[in-house]
Amino acid sequence: MDSNLLWIPLFPFLGFLINGILGKRMGNRTVSIVASVAPLLAFSVAFGAWRKIVSDTGVSALHWDGFPWIWLDGLLEVPFALHFDGLSAVMCLVITGVGSLIHLYSIGYMKGDPGYHRYFAYLNLFTTFMLLLVLGDNLLLLFIGWEGVGLCSYLLIGFWFQDDANCAAGKKAFIVNRIGDLAFLLGMFLCLIHFGTLDLAALVNADNLNQVASETFEGSLFAGMGVITGIALLLFIGATGKSAQIPLYVWLPDAMAGPTPVSALIHAATMVTSGVYLCCRLMPLFQAAPMALSIVAVVGACTALLAAIIAFTQNDIKKVLAYSTVSQLGYMFFAIGVGAFSAAFFHVVTHAFFKALLFLGSGAVIHAMHHEQDMRKMGGLRKQLPFTHITFLIGTLAIAGVPPLAGFFSKDEILFAGYQAGIMEGDTLSSLFWYVSVATAGMTAFYMMRCVAMTFWGDSQVDQKLEGKVHEPGGWIGFALFVLAIASALGGFLNVPEFLGGHAILGHFTGLHVSPTDLTKDELVALHAGEFTSMLISLAIAGAGLLVGFLFYRKGSGLPAAFRNSPPGAFLGKLSENKFYVDEMYAAVIVRPFEAISQLLHTLIDQVLIDKLLVNGSALLVRGLGELFRRMQTGFIPGYLLTFGCGALVLIYILLNSMAKAGAQ
Repeated sequence: MDSNLLWIPLFPFLGFLINGILGKRMGNRTVSIVASVAPLLAFSVAFGAWRKIVSDTGVSALHWDGFPWIWLDGLLEVPFALHFDGLSAVMCLVITGVGSLIHLYSIGYMKGDPGYHRYFAYLNLFTTFMLLLVLGDNLLLLFIGWEGVGLCSYLLIGFWFQDDANCAAGKKAFIVNRIGDLAFLLGMFLCLIHFGTLDLAALVNADNLNQVASETFEGSLFAGMGVITGIALLLFIGATGKSAQIPLYVWLPDAMAGPTPVSALIHAATMVTSGVYLCCRLMPLFQAAPMALSIVAVVGACTALLAAIIAFTQNDIKKVLAYSTVSQLGYMFFAIGVGAFSAAFFHVVTHAFFKALLFLGSGAVIHAMHHEQDMRKMGGLRKQLPFTHITFLIGTLAIAGVPPLAGFFSKDEILFAGYQAGIMEGDTLSSLFWYVSVATAGMTAFYMMRCVAMTFWGDSQVDQKLEGKVHEPGGWIGFALFVLAIASALGGFLNVPEFLGGHAILGHFTGLHVSPTDLTKDELVALHAGEFTSMLISLAIAGAGLLVGFLFYRKGSGLPAAFRNSPPGAFLGKLSENKFYVDEMYAAVIVRPFEAISQLLHTLIDQVLIDKLLVNGSALLVRGLGELFRRMQTGFIPGYLLTFGCGALVLIYILLNSMAKAGAQ
């Protein structure tokens, strides 16, 4: 038992309490110190715990038993307990490490904002819940962290709530995630019914899985479906909400309404990766549900392709990165679907580095451009922002998969997993989605090169009022970009594959790497040859995407007019610009009918039944009765005596009549 684990989420929670309660009185300098030190202290504790499980060969995980949380005698026992193993160790280090850099970056970015202390309080609370999510040793405690980051995302996305659009974006994120969370709850209830526990270790225990494997659902709707498949699908639907997959991805691009450091925190290292973490944490359960894994692969590949196509025509620099995040998350789920959990998690880590770098780099540009986000009004900024340009270019090359940057290693692992499942093993469906993933890799390289070119290269399109005012941000902003650029360049060496001379260290440490067994020497050579072939193909596609993007956009000219004006080009361009009309479709099919039903119910129930009949009707009844009794109060004493006498005679008559009936019986 290691009680120090409690301090990992407790430090940022204390930062939230201090800044939330006293922040307005302490001043911005003290708020900055408290908010930034809190995740750094959490990082130091997580680093110490990581060293303990690495250096002590007899310790593979640390555990804090905590205290009884929910206890129903003989029915349910759910403790508040924390578990720190290889998987949660890496997540904790990424969350607190990258999160600390984002906190430091925010000191410069949010300077002078009237809600300064409130912003940092929310940031600390977000970190607390994310750490609780990855440290919880049972599904219910994980769900508390899951809901907590959903709440904080609502608060941070709508941070500048004076603008109605920001409020709408926050509400959209909150409501869309509640849809996925309902499925998560149903999956959790099924785990409790069929496994009898919510303990994560018990849910992936081989004996427990074998015991439940034969159970199927009854009834007409899901008759014959295995219980484990149903649980896996429900939990995956929950993951599609948090990790922005089809059909619940629509909230994430609108989340750009929040401050740019929030976008980096939500879209890089924390909230959006929680769905991938959940699947990796429950890897044996998902492996026991092949049909669910097939659906995960299809959804992931389709999401990656759809988001990449939409990113082609976006002109808001943060929207390009937002759709890029959706696409990269699709890659991760595609890897999970083909059984490459280690590759998916490795991409979570590298994505945290280069996507945080890209978002914070875009924030530096926006900060220098006085909150201008339209790339069509930029151009030529590499002269005024040389450091930001270099770091942003490093992030771009990393996400494109250029060796030896971080994205090269992790993305190639994913593509090889699809290549092995499809091409090498002859699975037609897997082959199709491998082709989709490879094409998406080329598209990613293209639209990211477009983003770099429109922002930093070509002729300046900056408003004349801003000419001479654009300057390189320094201080903590520059420090965060520098550290993340190094991580984006070197992070891939954490998990170098065996065919390149590495040992897949990260995969083995997290327990997600599955080494091929019982292979002959010839089979192993063929496997490594397949990895090499897949790597060459992905490099060629990524290189082609970068080259085409560079040739078309280096001078700001864009795609050739012949293609833009051709019927296929114009049609695809319009679909991409309008995001395939998915938001409009949701509005027509779901939102507006729901609003109409809500308005009808408001009129019938609230206004008519409650207001008019119950509230106003009861008031009128009481008033009428009061008016009647008021008129009876005349003040004429003989009248009162007469009324009293008549009443007494009536009572006497009733009494005598009842006595006579009793005597007759």
